[in-house]
Amino acid sequence: MDIHEYQAKELLSRYSVNIPRGGLAYSPEQATYRASEIGGDQWVVKAQIHSGARGKAGGIRVCKSDSEVSEAAESMLGRKLVTKQTGPKGKLVSRLYIEETVDIAQELYLGIVLDRKSERVMIVASASGGMEIEEIAEKQPDSIIRAVVDPGAGMQQFQAREIAFGLGLENHLIGKAVDTLMGCYRVFRDFDASMLEINPLVVTKDGQLLALDGKMSFDENALFRRAEISELRDKSQEDPRETFASDRGLSYVGLDGNIGCIINGAGLAMATMDMIKIAGGEPANFLDIGGGASPERVSKAFRAVLADQNVETILVNIFAGINRCDWVAEGVVKAIREVGVSVPLVVRLAGTNVEEGRRILAESGEKVIVTDTLAEAAEKAVESMRAFSKSKKH
Repeated sequence: MDIHEYQAKELLSRYSVNIPRGGLAYSPEQATYRASEIGGDQWVVKAQIHSGARGKAGGIRVCKSDSEVSEAAESMLGRKLVTKQTGPKGKLVSRLYIEETVDIAQELYLGIVLDRKSERVMIVASASGGMEIEEIAEKQPDSIIRAVVDPGAGMQQFQAREIAFGLGLENHLIGKAVDTLMGCYRVFRDFDASMLEINPLVVTKDGQLLALDGKMSFDENALFRRAEISELRDKSQEDPRETFASDRGLSYVGLDGNIGCIINGAGLAMATMDMIKIAGGEPANFLDIGGGASPERVSKAFRAVLADQNVETILVNIFAGINRCDWVAEGVVKAIREVGVSVPLVVRLAGTNVEEGRRILAESGEKVIVTDTLAEAAEKAVESMRAFSKSKKH
């Protein structure tokens, strides 16, 4: 789960990470009021969406008067901001963060991530901030500093000092950098984050160290014990298909194809999507209904898949171990009758109670294409999709 910049900064500020003064605004009038509260003669108006590269897309503007602040707010609010990370659909701007400007002497990069390879938390830092870490890695690989945190001991002061010295900071900034690094790690640890990024972390001309931007993502599986973080969720920034599914306990990722997938097991889901591609089709989603595929859960999965208007065929692929094929078959029949499945439906069942499951589908009287193998299921799904798509045009 991602959160907005202003929310990340609020968390960081609790842990001795210094941030510029700022305030939230939902209207042009509020934006100018926030600017007057902050004071000064120059402000930054920032669109709050779950995406980086906002500045290049016009989502960050420096303003030198109240009228410029109001104009910038007017141009952003209620509109979709398209960045290289949002895709062509963009994301709706419904709130702004108004922040004081600072005199920047140096820009740094700081990130904390879960490193899958080492199975540890890793600190990533660079003296070349202000651009994406991918750019830094490509253009200035030698500038990247990495430090692995031992999960038993946590991040240590000496590690923070080594990173601070590695960034080439002046002696009077080392202590501030250590406090910032330790604070960032504690935020990451205490709230079960999966990613924390400050880009840029800036040194100002008057010798301060400030988080000029902040981005955080959290482990959704830990949200049950992080009620405060759950409250920060902004569903308007999420794919509505994924929101619909996650609210019903389904593991769903929306894609750009038109063959909806309902599968149990992440590995089988990946294999099924590969087979669809090999057969010449495009999957519309990744959906893992998990081990307890009751008829009710299967019905919810159908609702999630059919919420995508692009879906022109549904492929159900179940290998029943913990699951039972008869349960899945009952769920398929229930979904057809209750949800209303108007697109072709291909079902491949294997494993526990497979014969009973196939019998239920055969005797239901519903239009279901039943196959024995995954390859056959993928081919039938693609054939059905093409026929359905052709019939819609006529």
